[in-house]
Parts: sequence; structure tokens; C-alpha cells
Amino acid sequence: MSRLPVLDWRKVVKVFEKVGWRHDRTRGSHYIMVRPEKEGLLSIPMHSPLKRGTLHKLIKQSGLTIEEFLQLLKDDP
Repeated sequence: MSRLPVLDWRKVVKVFEKVGWRHDRTRGSHYIMVRPEKEGLLSIPMHSPLKRGTLHKLIKQSGLTIEEFLQLLKDDP
């Protein structure tokens, strides 16, 4: 398993948007994303940087593997 990088929350949002997650609302300091074909939501803290543990949990909740997430991150211009 690869070590997760320290990332800004905006970069994390861009990766999740690539796989179909969309902004639903902002609640306080959390950016809420939903995916129409999947039940549930992602609550991304608008912190810079995101803690690695928080990022790991978001990746798991999104249904991606860490390797898939890192590949999508690498493909981002």
C-alpha cells in the first residue's frame, strides 16, 4: 500500500468529481458530496492540509482503493 500524500481539500474534491461525486451543499467547514447512483455522502473538511487518516477514511467511503485514488490524482493536470 502506498503512503498517502498530504493534500489540500480542493485537490481531493477534484479527484472525487472524476468518479461521479458531486457537490451537494456546504455545511459549516465541510464540503458535502453525493453520488446519484450510490447511497451515502462524503463530508470533506475544508482544511488545508487534510490529515492522512481523514483522507484514508474518505477514500474508503467513496468505494475507491488507495491505488485508484493515487492514479486519479496523478492524472490530474
